[in-house]
Amino acid sequence: MLYSWLHSLSDTYSVFNVFRYITFRTFLSFLTAFFVCWLVGPYFIKHLMRKQVGQSIREDGPEAHKKKAGTPTMGGLLILFSIGIATLLWADLSNPLVWALMGVTFSFGLIGYIDDWFKIAKKNSKGLSGKLRLVLEFAVSSLVVFGLISYFNFSTVVTFPFFKDMIFDMGLLYIPFAALVIVGCANAVNLTDGLDGLAIAPIIIASGTYLLLSYVTGHAGLAEYLQIAYVPGAGELALLASTVIAAGLGFLWFNTYPAQIFMGDIGSLSLGGFLGTIAVLSKNEILLALIGGVFVVEALSVITQVISFKLTGKRVFRMAPIHHHFELKGVDEPKLIVRFWIISILLAVLSLSTLKLR
Repeated sequence: MLYSWLHSLSDTYSVFNVFRYITFRTFLSFLTAFFVCWLVGPYFIKHLMRKQVGQSIREDGPEAHKKKAGTPTMGGLLILFSIGIATLLWADLSNPLVWALMGVTFSFGLIGYIDDWFKIAKKNSKGLSGKLRLVLEFAVSSLVVFGLISYFNFSTVVTFPFFKDMIFDMGLLYIPFAALVIVGCANAVNLTDGLDGLAIAPIIIASGTYLLLSYVTGHAGLAEYLQIAYVPGAGELALLASTVIAAGLGFLWFNTYPAQIFMGDIGSLSLGGFLGTIAVLSKNEILLALIGGVFVVEALSVITQVISFKLTGKRVFRMAPIHHHFELKGVDEPKLIVRFWIISILLAVLSLSTLKLR
């Protein structure tokens, strides 16, 4: 909204030309999202405490986690509020990719909100039915991708990192493929969110990676030079990625060990949906498996544990997701969290190297 007004003023006053540049607005959106989250955070936490919106801990979880019961949850509301304010102020709202990305993010946030509310109301860690949650997530993702393909001529081509000539046009099959990427990422992030600051830092790092990827994907000259897919309007997604980074940092201020607040499913599902969607919109769907490697490993550990137990009656890990396995092996929580952060940074650097290795 503010961007549109300032943009119109640039026709009369040259000083406002700076607002035409995505890079400048990206910095503004970053600062807006961070300070909104950081300043509102203490009041939001106090509000949740007054309302007794506390976290329910799974009964079969590590014993050390029992002391975290009652910590304010649903902190994802704070993150989404900060992202929403910054986006409305500084993003180009005429861009369909902006609406697609925000549509999935906030729709998944709503699903997570319902899930969290059920947990709080029932005072257990069960929440919304897993099957119903997946159905809703796939419905939202499929509808958004279908709309982009049908009305905005969005490309159904899939490329592979490291192989510049490996290109497939999936046609309408791209819709279920893209939906699977989005839903898979959302639920992988949800599984990772089990320790103080464990999920939000890799989300910040992955968002930073996609900020760069979106910018070059939306820049015709850079896309041609790097031999990657060019997506008109994708540069605007860099601004949205900056809001997630900033809101994530603002949230981490309160979520770092020992956490004053948890993001809840409203946070993990919305931000996971954000990462999956920006991967689709920037045509870096396959690369998401590397950028979000921590999330992939967490999800695979759960899948492996379930399959192994059903087939053999034995567990591969002491507890899944895998961060609980390391906890039970005696790794201190702060050390475990930081090591996962380091791995996320290494994966991000490796992912960006593929821009020149295609």
